[in-house]
Amino acid sequence: MPKLNVLIAGSTGYIGIQLIKLLVKHPNINIKYLCGDSSVGKSITFYEKSLKKFKLPKIIKFNKKLINQIDIIFTALPNGEAQIISKDLNNKTVLIDLAADFRLEKASDYLKWYKSKHNAPQNIKKSIYALPEITQSKIKDFSIIACPGCYPTSALLPLIPLFKKKLIKYKNKNLYESLSVYGISSHRHNSEIEQMLKKYTNKDLEFTFTPHLTPMFRGILSTIYVDLTKSTSVSKLDYELKKFYKNHHFVKVKDENSLLSTNDVIGTNYCFMSVCKSKEKNKALIISVIDNLIKGGAGQAVQNLNIKYNFPITRGLVWLKIIYS
Repeated sequence: MPKLNVLIAGSTGYIGIQLIKLLVKHPNINIKYLCGDSSVGKSITFYEKSLKKFKLPKIIKFNKKLINQIDIIFTALPNGEAQIISKDLNNKTVLIDLAADFRLEKASDYLKWYKSKHNAPQNIKKSIYALPEITQSKIKDFSIIACPGCYPTSALLPLIPLFKKKLIKYKNKNLYESLSVYGISSHRHNSEIEQMLKKYTNKDLEFTFTPHLTPMFRGILSTIYVDLTKSTSVSKLDYELKKFYKNHHFVKVKDENSLLSTNDVIGTNYCFMSVCKSKEKNKALIISVIDNLIKGGAGQAVQNLNIKYNFPITRGLVWLKIIYS
């Protein structure tokens, strides 16, 4: 099969650089264009020296004429930019967005949370919120693939399977992220969590999501507090999560009461999770850890690429550091 020609818009940011590092190792991808703004004319090695051994194009300014020469556009741009680009897509070009432009299913919700009018509401129906392990093959039917945010990824991967089995109650859920507090009640990722939990329960759920910042370069740890139904136990949650993710390469459910850390997954595309006992009866804690730049960003985008084009799910991702406990 000929290689797919790729354009990366926003190539010099943290996510853009991480994406390039993954795609240069993907045997089915040819990086044809790297696009930027203030970086035009520079080599990507100016921003990331480890890429010197790869033959990559100089950074150019994006223009819509380039779309006809490529198969896939990856956008790692400020919110709003991918909406504009989406208006010029042709019938064969796929847009994989790593920002928030197509994560929400209603233009009105985008306005509410991002305080900006959606510039391409007609394209929202052409998009899918693509959490690979959950949406799976549905991704193939869409030309615009919205990669979830890093916080929602770490929270939704453990919660959705349990909600589908009705093992935890539809009461207040406290979602705490991996230390200074910010964005209390107003963090934009509330919208993604709310949208997806409602989709899998058909109920309006109340929850508390409080992100925290720590002085580290990458990594997210979520501590999720849940109320169990009368017939549910910690062991049952553990069993159902292991059953759900048995055949999913990049999600590993560790033994009950495993105390996970971000160091377990840094540099990988894995999500590790564990179910832990609470001191309170009929409650449990779920710990979930990811590398926010890979599983919560560029790696998830490559997973979605692999699903879209029927490549093995691990393609372009297996060279990463792999850690098992």
